[in-house]
Amino acid sequence: MPSKADLHIHTSFSDGRLSPQDAVEIANEKKLSALSITDHDTYKGYFEAKKVADELEIELIPGVEITSTLGDKEAHILAYYFETDTSYLEDFLKSQRNARKSRIKGIIKKVQKAGVNVEYDEVWAEANGANIGRPHLARVLTQKGYVSSPKEAFIRYLSNQKLGSIENTYPDYREVIRIVKNVGGACIVAHPGRMYSSEEMKLFIEAGIDGIECIHPSHNYKLQKKYTELCSENGLLMTGGSDTHEGKDAGYMNLGVVTIAYKHIEKMKKMTHQRKNIVEIKK
Repeated sequence: MPSKADLHIHTSFSDGRLSPQDAVEIANEKKLSALSITDHDTYKGYFEAKKVADELEIELIPGVEITSTLGDKEAHILAYYFETDTSYLEDFLKSQRNARKSRIKGIIKKVQKAGVNVEYDEVWAEANGANIGRPHLARVLTQKGYVSSPKEAFIRYLSNQKLGSIENTYPDYREVIRIVKNVGGACIVAHPGRMYSSEEMKLFIEAGIDGIECIHPSHNYKLQKKYTELCSENGLLMTGGSDTHEGKDAGYMNLGVVTIAYKHIEKMKKMTHQRKNIVEIKK
């Protein structure tokens, strides 16, 4: 059986329900050769999962999903194979976590104006120390009976369309690309099919993006083909993953189902190895 990997998994260190250890164990049960925990603006889950990954002999790739801006919208960039022992990156991600707190406060204000009685402290408690985000607010709205599920919370209150413009202090996408490369990592445009126009994708390529997440639950076959061809035309890496947020109690989970062939991991590993031999890693 061909080797496969899931390169987009969220855990309880951001807005996912699985512990990092659970993510590794499920990946092992699904017979994956490798996985990457890509929590929002933190890679602390990597250290939590490393011991069990080593015990199960499954490759755990350092990963993080970094929030940036592209014009007036958020741009999510996945980073892989970066150096994990650098204060340069950790200091940057600390500023990201502060930006996340400011943004969720802005979102809460908009929801309050829509007649919902919710406070920041309630959402912070739901996050329970994890990097705070809209899914935590969605769970609070569900618990308080404003909606029947987190999915409905996004439809009624929390989608980009419903929220409109929210002031944030996230860095420009070009700055994030530069930072990831400074720590020897690969930078990948996350789930572009639901976020960016063709012109915006050109901006990423011009800025030096290394690859595109071609395989994603939100991408149908037509989109997968479109982005695979874009990678081929521009010499970019192809990645993919489940973007799992569900917990073990979920009726269905994409983890280990939406995957990428391991040959694409080998290409990324080779590229980042070469980068680390050329770039002076920021410590």
